[in-house]
Amino acid sequence: MLVFPNAKLNLGLYVTQRRPDGFHSLESVFIPLPWTDALEMLPAAPGQPTHITLTGHPIPGDPATNLCVRAYELLQADFPQLPPAQLYLHKIVPIGAGLGGGSADAAFALKAANDLFGLSLSPEALESYARRLGSDCAFFICNQPVLAVEKGDVFEEINLNLKGTACVVVYPNLHISTAEAYARIVPQPPKFPLREALAQPMSTWRETVSNDFETALTPAHPVLADIKNQLYDAGATYASLSGSGSAVYGLWEKGEPAAVAWSAEYAVWWGVL
Repeated sequence: MLVFPNAKLNLGLYVTQRRPDGFHSLESVFIPLPWTDALEMLPAAPGQPTHITLTGHPIPGDPATNLCVRAYELLQADFPQLPPAQLYLHKIVPIGAGLGGGSADAAFALKAANDLFGLSLSPEALESYARRLGSDCAFFICNQPVLAVEKGDVFEEINLNLKGTACVVVYPNLHISTAEAYARIVPQPPKFPLREALAQPMSTWRETVSNDFETALTPAHPVLADIKNQLYDAGATYASLSGSGSAVYGLWEKGEPAAVAWSAEYAVWWGVL
């Protein structure tokens, strides 16, 4: 079975408080981004354990602990009839970019196993498994716009339709660790309620929808502001950092992006949502 795990974008991201469990409470809207990896799942050859072959962007760490393998083994613990699997992951979405690529790979591994081996798990059950793998993994099970709260793993419906919106995402080949990002954050309530702000025309979002990580990280990484300004110069209606960075995106409510000569070191995706 071949699937294509897609990335996500954050429309607004507010870190509202530090939780007693050491995590942070968030408020953000997640939307699917059609920048994808490729993941294939097959039964392993006889006598072979579950394993993964990785190509594309290098993924740090031991392949045996890759999130896709962990996702499959999580299901195996409850469904011992599952045979060992051979996984192939071609990594295209940049790592450490705030686009949720690793979380998407894990969630799509759960969905692929469910379909390939006929486990008949409901979306709610798959989300429960996904939450055990990472805070935003569960989003990719239903893969539709949501208002995410608590740790980013509790979802509320939101009436937001951006289909057909032109989008450019720029990753400046800068890895920002989660630890660095949160170390620079001071939790606080949002200045504007996110649901209400996003219900207004996109032309108003520049003044009302923001990402706390962008404010915190830009002084140390001015390239983020440079890219954002270039997106606005290219006609973007709204531009922002996604997640905890370092990918910056622009949205065009009408028309198409003007041409920009991005650095050859950058990874750039453009298309429509």
